[in-house]
Amino acid sequence: MDNDKIPFRRWFLILPATFLTYSINIMDRNNLGFGFAGMQQDLGIGATYAGLAGGIFAIGYLFLQVPGALWAERWSAKKLITIALVLWGLFATLTGFIQNLTQLLIIRFMVGFVEGCVLPPIVLLLKRWFPLKERARANSIWMLSVPFAALIMSPICGYLLTVANWRTMFIIEGMVPFIWAIIWWCLVDDYPSQSRWLSQKEKDYISASTIADEKQIQQQAVSVKEAIKNRNVIILIAVWFFMQIGFSGFSLWLPTMVKEFTGANNLSVGFISSLPWLAATIGIIVNSRHSDKTGERKLHVVIPAIISAIFLFASTLAGNSNPTLAICFLIACGGFIQSFYGIWWSIPAHFLTAEVLAVTLGLVNAIGNLGGFFGPFIFGFLKAQTNSSVAGMLFLVASSVVAALLLLMLRYKHPETAMADKKISKSISS
Repeated sequence: MDNDKIPFRRWFLILPATFLTYSINIMDRNNLGFGFAGMQQDLGIGATYAGLAGGIFAIGYLFLQVPGALWAERWSAKKLITIALVLWGLFATLTGFIQNLTQLLIIRFMVGFVEGCVLPPIVLLLKRWFPLKERARANSIWMLSVPFAALIMSPICGYLLTVANWRTMFIIEGMVPFIWAIIWWCLVDDYPSQSRWLSQKEKDYISASTIADEKQIQQQAVSVKEAIKNRNVIILIAVWFFMQIGFSGFSLWLPTMVKEFTGANNLSVGFISSLPWLAATIGIIVNSRHSDKTGERKLHVVIPAIISAIFLFASTLAGNSNPTLAICFLIACGGFIQSFYGIWWSIPAHFLTAEVLAVTLGLVNAIGNLGGFFGPFIFGFLKAQTNSSVAGMLFLVASSVVAALLLLMLRYKHPETAMADKKISKSISS
């Protein structure tokens, strides 16, 4: 079949749907960073407990990863995400009504608990709708939702904090998932074969490509039990853990770092905080396109991870002595710190079959996302102890470097990457 003549309607319907769903998901995580100042004052909590409130989201996020993957595979990814949208909208809205630290911790735990079942179904949907040769681009477009949400919401959060307060910000933004749940239900189907808007030609193309993908990795197929013992899966968990320490700490405390460097007002902090996410959007597009063009995956994750750590370290050195330079380095860090996420999520499909992919990704994401607890919490603890962001930023830098080095240990064979892996192995041994 001539791929050039294949209609690509799914790129304009399925991808925007998953994109906006995850954008709302990220919005409900990142707005906490803007609410920290008001919360600390109104609730009487310090930086350590603010970091704990940000990190406890990751503890709640842990519980429904694997069950969510199983429910999506055996029941319905579409229905599961619809229910999750309604529930996390409820808890996100309730954040605006909390009166003490205990209520804050409970609500943030529940937001993480509900949102924890969203990522595995989205990964599964993209696998069903986009063949392996298109996966890095599809994943990367979907993962653009993370910087996009922060890019859009940073100025909005800054504006709401200027004209109202943190409670109003949470209530207004918490209403969005309720509206989107209706649209999601109307747009998405679990399988291409169920779609009424997809042409038969495109359905046949997806079906044939999926069968070919499964044959390519059939010799490396493993059961779920074997998958969780697999060396590569263990490495993926460790890598994702350290990645999440670096990324979660950076994203949650970014407004605080900008405020500390510049001393600007809330509105200005919101606009400045959006710039690293604009850079991240560009980085994701460029890096994923190059990865698909060359067929190489690992180095397209490792190199940006190390570069992002270097820029974050540079911003630490610049600090308050040169605020403009420090902000420039933070923006550059943003351009690399997430540029590999779409590629990252395409790597497991090179050595895991469809039967175990969703569950294994749920496990990787569940355990690995514990880094999302330690990143914000330890950053907040170090900030409280030193009255500065420097020590916390160095901790994030070290975590990103460790993640990159661990990924070099990943081994798998695939037609697109065998040559690149051979070169990597030779360079390591030499």
